[in-house]
Amino acid sequence: MNFTLKIWRQKNKSDKGKFVTYEVKNIPGDASFLEMLDILNVDIVKKGEDAIAFDHDCREGICGCCGLVINGRAHGPGEGATTCELRVRKFSDGETIVIEPWRAKPFPVLKDLVVDRMSFERIMQAGGYVSTKTGGVPDGNAIQISKVFADEAMDAAACIGCGACVAACPNSSAMLFVSAKVSQLALLPQGQVERKERVQKMITQMDEEGFGSCTNTYLCEAECPKQISVTHIARLNREFLMAKMG
Repeated sequence: MNFTLKIWRQKNKSDKGKFVTYEVKNIPGDASFLEMLDILNVDIVKKGEDAIAFDHDCREGICGCCGLVINGRAHGPGEGATTCELRVRKFSDGETIVIEPWRAKPFPVLKDLVVDRMSFERIMQAGGYVSTKTGGVPDGNAIQISKVFADEAMDAAACIGCGACVAACPNSSAMLFVSAKVSQLALLPQGQVERKERVQKMITQMDEEGFGSCTNTYLCEAECPKQISVTHIARLNREFLMAKMG
């Protein structure tokens, strides 16, 4: 398969950046999107040019490192998949594909398609933890947890913190990410100690990082590779109100 790739190139944070057009040919349809970029980078390096920088690690949709805006969509076409899981066959032969980094003020571009997502880490550091006593490992059935709560907590914990929700939101809101992290702890007994403190600290940090507000466009849920539900945002709002009420 042959494609025309319009890729955002930016040397560093202070560089203005621009789109550069590349042609790639004879790409196997079963190749992943990142493998196509690997093939392109081999050709670019052979010409003595700088390779295109992009984030990746596990390439199995687990780690949350990869993340590109492809033809205007976070992680590209399709649902429930990260950029590294995207296959070239999703596109038409000869198609022009536009590739950009996440576009959000709290995610400054470091180089080309790589952005700084440490703002997510700082939100987690603010309150995404639980207090537990050290010692022997307790029996798995020692604390009875409703299956409904356990399942919902696990669904929230599926969030990999890739930032697609922020990239997809017109307000660059991080509410889906924060709500998932709050939910996975608030629903379980182990998360009750810091429950009120947690939600206030995480929301405060989120605001300090410069993320926008949620206006219920549902684009975050639509583009989330783990299909985290916006119902967690409703829980986040309730948790915050209850914490403020004492």
